[in-house]
Amino acid sequence: MTHFPLFRTRERAEPRRIAGPGPSAHLARAATVLALVSMHCAATVPVYLVRRVLSGRAAARQHYWERLLSLVQRLGPTFVKFGQILSTRRDELPADLCNVLARLQDDVDPLPPAVAQAELSECYGSPLSGTFSEIDLIPIASGSVASVYRARTGSGKDVAVKLRRPRIDRVMATDLALARAGARLLARLPVFRNVAVVEVMENIGDAIEMQLDFAREADCLDRIADIVSTVPRVWVPRPVRALCRENVVVMDYIPDLSRDAVDTLNAGLRRRLAETTLTATYTMLFIDGFVHCDMHPGNLYFRRSGQVVILDAGFSVQLSQRMRSLFAEFFLEMAWGRSRRCAEIVLESATNRGSPSDHTSFLEEMADLARRNHNLPASQFSLIAFAGEMFDLHRRHGLRAAPELVFPLLALLVIEGIVRKLDPDIDFQETAKPVLTRAIFSERAAPASHQQGG
Repeated sequence: MTHFPLFRTRERAEPRRIAGPGPSAHLARAATVLALVSMHCAATVPVYLVRRVLSGRAAARQHYWERLLSLVQRLGPTFVKFGQILSTRRDELPADLCNVLARLQDDVDPLPPAVAQAELSECYGSPLSGTFSEIDLIPIASGSVASVYRARTGSGKDVAVKLRRPRIDRVMATDLALARAGARLLARLPVFRNVAVVEVMENIGDAIEMQLDFAREADCLDRIADIVSTVPRVWVPRPVRALCRENVVVMDYIPDLSRDAVDTLNAGLRRRLAETTLTATYTMLFIDGFVHCDMHPGNLYFRRSGQVVILDAGFSVQLSQRMRSLFAEFFLEMAWGRSRRCAEIVLESATNRGSPSDHTSFLEEMADLARRNHNLPASQFSLIAFAGEMFDLHRRHGLRAAPELVFPLLALLVIEGIVRKLDPDIDFQETAKPVLTRAIFSERAAPASHQQGG
């Protein structure tokens, strides 16, 4: 078997959901999780109490979050996924906890080559040379649910082969069942009285299950590639449909991917890459309402040739026409400085708003927040700080942000740090204006569709 030299790409989607294992497996896994959680509490709670007395509440809480991070990593891939997604829920969780959880990354031993060969042979038959003229069974990326291999088809096309781990879907099905049961128990505790624990857990579980579906991921890759085809210098790998299977996604291989490449680029190219990344994101959000929520550094690459590469479409969400319109209008009103209308849009998007007369104070405070952030120098505007304060207003006024509003904000929050590293002076609002103009024209060109969606 011929092996390619090591190359770099990235995985992060997940297998398709299959019926979970039986009660005995649930009980065994529950016992393991309970034992780990019990040991964690026994070791960390006394330390937390001592640190709170000696160093203050903030220092003690930060230490506890750090230990919680270690626990999540020990619990395994499902809980790592929960932690990664929870790190984005600044509308429901403390900011310092979100900051700690944001450091979670999949770091898992790769599948043994013999196991990978057996799994691929089951999909394509043996020998593999009947499908791939060359394949390297030493993975070039390995995550909690899949490993990625470089291969070449019989026609000579270089491809990336993403293979899910055997039985990982059943492990995750068990963990999701336990997590949802745990959320229902936590929701009964007074400390979580004002936190939508069950709702958040359901949303996160749904997001993880979406990532488990490789057939859906192949569809999403094609969808995102179509959407950003209007943005120059953006590359999304297309799936090779004839070779995709239930537990395998075969896609274009994109060469010369390196997380370190950006550090060697000149300032002008970095500015162009930052603008291209934002424009691609805005095109997804405002034109099509299709949101890639997971463009972290493992899924977003910058090539020395000036191209932006977007990988892994597993965590993608389609917004309703109404929410797409509201979010586009919100961004446009922010750019124009119409703070009162911004506040009204945020209230309209809430799921439990009741009568507008009940939220006069919320509208005033939200308008003030929008006013304070309009026309700020780019170096002073922080989307993370803005979203955090907005969600804090929701909590204080008894409102709950619509889950759909969280997704586009999540997409922007994930890329903000990356974009600012490329160009600290980039203006998020100004860069959005051309795409927002396109969105307005497309809205006017399809009034019937707008009415149907909203």
